[in-house]
Order: sequence, then C-alpha cells, then structure tokens
Amino acid sequence: MTFSNASSSSFSMDRVKQEIADSFDEELEMEIDESRLETMFADMEDHPEREQLERRTYFRELFRLQHELVRLQDWVVHKGLKVVVIFEGRDSAGKGGAIKRITQRLNPRVCRVAALPAPNERERTQWYFQRYTAHLPAAGEIVLFDRSWYNRAGVEKVMGFCSDDDVEEFFRSVPEFERMLVRSGIILIKYWFSITDEEQQFRFAMRIHDPLKQWKLSPMDVESRRRWEDYTRAKEAMLEHTHIPEAPWWVVEAVDKKRARLNCIAHLLEQIPYEDVPKSTVTLPDRVRHADYIRHPVPEEMIVPDRY
Repeated sequence: MTFSNASSSSFSMDRVKQEIADSFDEELEMEIDESRLETMFADMEDHPEREQLERRTYFRELFRLQHELVRLQDWVVHKGLKVVVIFEGRDSAGKGGAIKRITQRLNPRVCRVAALPAPNERERTQWYFQRYTAHLPAAGEIVLFDRSWYNRAGVEKVMGFCSDDDVEEFFRSVPEFERMLVRSGIILIKYWFSITDEEQQFRFAMRIHDPLKQWKLSPMDVESRRRWEDYTRAKEAMLEHTHIPEAPWWVVEAVDKKRARLNCIAHLLEQIPYEDVPKSTVTLPDRVRHADYIRHPVPEEMIVPDRY
C-alpha cells in the first residue's frame, strides 16, 4: 500500500524526518539501557573479553532486516501461511531480546508472542500439549513461542516437576506431534540460544545489581545457576530426541547479543521464501467539514499535566 504525493504534500520534510527518527527511538532506548548495564560491570574480572559488533553496523543491519520482516509479514498474510517459531535456551540467553527485535515493527494482529505461565491445577491434568495448541496460528498468522512445550525436557525435568516417565513419553510424543503440525500446513522453526557458563554468570550479576532488571531474575533462575550441568545434560538429550528432518533445531550462538539477534533474524527470513505483495495506492480523502460543527474545549481537570 502506497500513499499518493497529493496526500502528503502538506507535510514538511523536517516533519517527515522527525517522524522517521521517532520510529527508531524504541530500539535506541533498549540499546542505551543495555549499554548502561554493560558499563556498570565493565570492570568485572570474570566477564569474557569479546569483540563487539560495531554499533553503526548493528543498527543498519537491524533496520534492514526489520524491513524484510515486514515484507515477510505481508507475504504470510497474502498467502495465508501459518508460522510457528520456537525460542528456547538457558535463562538469560537472549531469547526475549531477539523476540523484541522481531516483533518491534510488525503488526501484533499478525505476529504475536506466546509466553505461557506455569500450568494451573486444571492444566496439569490435561494432555500435555493441550494448552499450547490453543496458541497455534490460523492462516495469515505468526506465533513466536517464548519457551514452549520443550519446558518438559528442560526446566520440568531438571527441577523435578515431572517424572522420568513423563519425560520419556514426551520424547516419544513430540516428534509425532510436530510432524502432525507440519502436515497440517504449519511452518515450524526451532531455535536454541546458546551461551557459556561465564556469560550466564555475568548476565545474572547484572540483573542482581540493576533495579530495572531484578524482576527478570526469578528464584528458578537463581537455582538454574547451581544446576548448570543438569541443564546441559537435559539440553543434549532434548536435541538428540527431537532434532527431526521435518522440524530441525537451529543453534544460535548468543554470547554476543547483537550478533545473535541479527543472525537469528537473517536465518528466519531464509526459512520462508517470500516476495513483494502488490499493493494499491491509497489517497487520503478530503475531510468533510460542517458549518454548524463547533469543537468543544476539553475541561481542564481532564488534561494530563504538561510536565515535559
């Protein structure tokens, strides 16, 4: 969909530039926040040294890839595709940051995030996959699972929330469940975000010392540090049993968060062939004006104080 020149001729170029700049602010704010955290712990001895992606390159590539994501979104709607993307990985591995950058400029009615809480009493008595199937996409939709049915092979197994028999049944069932999804026409893509022991330690330390991030560090996250090796064994078993041709796992090296985001988005775009969708030109109509209409003033007590 494009706009005719006639509809935008009354806008100055400065105003247009300002609007474009404003659209970048959310990403900049997130990056500034993360830079503040990095600076806060820049002198930590156990933080691994690594080459950081140059900032200008990161933003240039991010905005380019986000433009491609919008094109992909239009294609998904145009063709009525059903897309599921699973994000798994250790606590603090960067799944949420990647999901934010994917969804940032997309239509939330087309692309939504499913981040389910712990199952309630009723859900614990259901077929294990039942509460996840309710979030699967219809035609023209993309669903990003921020953790998924793979909780059973990870946190539930390690923390003792299910039995060994439950895990074995999961490993028997999940390949058939995912093949069934694929046969139904769902495009299923699975990502595992991988970080090192040292990097998780560093990110948890940042969260402990930053009041804006402390909510991200749950008692379960704290316990996961002690059980690093248990989670490693669980991950290895999960990949061994559920890496199938119809729905393979893709591992994202995520120690460098910026590279991980760009690599993940670029790879995601490669998994679904897409093209430009023909769009009609939109011309804004002239507003109808009535001589007898008088706009009433807003009462002062209803106005939000102008503090900035």
